[in-house]
Amino acid sequence: MVRKAIALGILFAAAVAVAGACLAREGSSNLEDLAAVEIREYEGEELSSVTDFRENSVKGAQRIDLESYRLKIDGLVENPLEYALGEVTGNHQSHQKVVTLYCVEGWCVKMLWEGVLVKDLIEEAKASPEANTVIFYAQDGYTTSLPLDYIVGKSVLLAYEMNGVVLPPERGAPFQLVAESKWGYKWIKWVTRIELSDDADYQGYWESRGFSNDGDL
Repeated sequence: MVRKAIALGILFAAAVAVAGACLAREGSSNLEDLAAVEIREYEGEELSSVTDFRENSVKGAQRIDLESYRLKIDGLVENPLEYALGEVTGNHQSHQKVVTLYCVEGWCVKMLWEGVLVKDLIEEAKASPEANTVIFYAQDGYTTSLPLDYIVGKSVLLAYEMNGVVLPPERGAPFQLVAESKWGYKWIKWVTRIELSDDADYQGYWESRGFSNDGDL
């Protein structure tokens, strides 16, 4: 676990360094560099690229200070938690899934995601019996929610890698939710807080603007 934490810390630091170097070079980008080394096939499945996403976030890409970053787990829990980045990535088992993100705008990407299970984090926080909803908060103020049963039953990932490379800021670093079988607006990026709630009717950013609250494909 310690080695995993150190390795991931080095990878994240390298990703940030690459981003800064790329921004300094005219005509280059971090995404282009990552595309040159990412995995494009996994167990016989052809994968999309980190460059295939379209930018549609509400306030543009967020660039989070990874050293000071904290992930909060609170709300209807017996044991509120606050994790540093390395405590999430290094102290929890990692999992991989090939999952396709479908955007309501009509495009999609199939990626190999790696991350931790949200249910593992919730188990450590010990959700109260009345909790039935998980509300996710992002750095840019974006929110969305999903049923607790779905989070547990689908073994939903909080991803920190895609196609074998660390998430860049444009793709949600340090964490993006992999809300499989849900539309892309449920795939919240730049996650900073996970709240357990008993408000099954909670509406997030797009849901409060008329989008389906369940987000089913």
